[in-house]
Amino acid sequence: MNNPVAADRVPLRRIAALALPALVVLAAEPIYVLVDTAVVGHLGRVPLAALGIGGTVMSFAAWLGTVMAYGTTGRSARRYGAGDRRAAVEEGVQASWLALLGGLVIIAAVQVLAGPLARVLAGGPTPVAQAAEEWLRIAVLGAPGLMLVAAGNGWMRGVQETRRPLAIVVVANVVSAVLCPLLVYPAGLGLHGSAIANVIAQLGSGVLFVAALLRERVSLRPHPADIMAQLVVGRDLLIRGAAFQACWLSATSVAARYGDAALAAHQIAIQLWFFAALVLDAVAIAAQSLVGAALGAGDEPQARRLSRQIGLIGLVSGVLFAVFFGAGARLIPALFTPDAAVHAQALVVWPWFVALLPLVGVVYALDGVMIGAGDVAFMRNMTIVAALCGFLPGIWVAYALDLGLGGVWTGLALFTLMRLVALLLRVRSSAWSVVGATR
Repeated sequence: MNNPVAADRVPLRRIAALALPALVVLAAEPIYVLVDTAVVGHLGRVPLAALGIGGTVMSFAAWLGTVMAYGTTGRSARRYGAGDRRAAVEEGVQASWLALLGGLVIIAAVQVLAGPLARVLAGGPTPVAQAAEEWLRIAVLGAPGLMLVAAGNGWMRGVQETRRPLAIVVVANVVSAVLCPLLVYPAGLGLHGSAIANVIAQLGSGVLFVAALLRERVSLRPHPADIMAQLVVGRDLLIRGAAFQACWLSATSVAARYGDAALAAHQIAIQLWFFAALVLDAVAIAAQSLVGAALGAGDEPQARRLSRQIGLIGLVSGVLFAVFFGAGARLIPALFTPDAAVHAQALVVWPWFVALLPLVGVVYALDGVMIGAGDVAFMRNMTIVAALCGFLPGIWVAYALDLGLGGVWTGLALFTLMRLVALLLRVRSSAWSVVGATR
């Protein structure tokens, strides 16, 4: 049997060949959002605020797509590692049916709820709420394309195909970035032009990923059993993601109780945290593909070697981030605001932020290992326990004792440490490294 994973230690260049294109794909959407924000920002305060509200709602659809991509990568990689590329691509077919259905459900839900959601987020029936509702009703029409892109990225990463998804996503975002200012200004469509540019890019890239499936010449028939299996994986990852969201929202809520300066400093640190997570997620995606392929090939020793290697790469990446952000403790916050009170609060957060980065590097890397192995039920349970027993009680106790931002980040430290310990114990066991084309 042809094993697409090397029989020994995987060269760093192979990991980089998977991680770097994944990083570009992950970064493409945030970069486009920045461009979109800059374009709409020149329309005035109301359109910009409306875009913020609409973008927040649509980010939920993007999150669903990310969950789908992660689940598909692990399942497809196992088939690929077992030497059955056709079956690996067929996982992509089932994921695409699920994506199409999910996209249509999102359209229906947002068309019904756009008004109430916009009014809740805008604080009432304001001009911002009206503009956000109109933007959402148009932008959500791209949801099927958004979900198809996620499914396509999932199966292509599983078969270790990196160039096509990179090309599709980059081209789509460039087209959208060009169309957005043209539709907003010369075409005179204003905020609606931003939404239309989003839809064109998302549907266009979705069609390109479907075309990639057609070129594989595999059966396009839906298989309910496989779709249900993907739904189970997606369910566990969604629950895990919901635990994360509860933690971030609670941390922001508690930080806000310490005043505007504290909230602003927390926002700077947490957004930089998310930026680091974006880079570390690229390493995790490489782990998903390589570990899934090794286990699919029946090579448990290789999967274990990969877990150690990927964990070490995560640690080194985290240390590099820590050195960079540590050196910029006084300079980096000044790039975001000239407010001295915010700078003072940032100095409270910074030691926690910097000290946690090496640990986070290992955690994200091993997350990728477990997702690639299909050990998603463990991931779900571990995250829920760490949230309920570490993060949430930690920050609310910190609030009750008036410990300030240091207390908020103590909760984050507990959350990170509990996940790290659980992952290290898990990776030492044999429970995660189940071999075979399916788990």
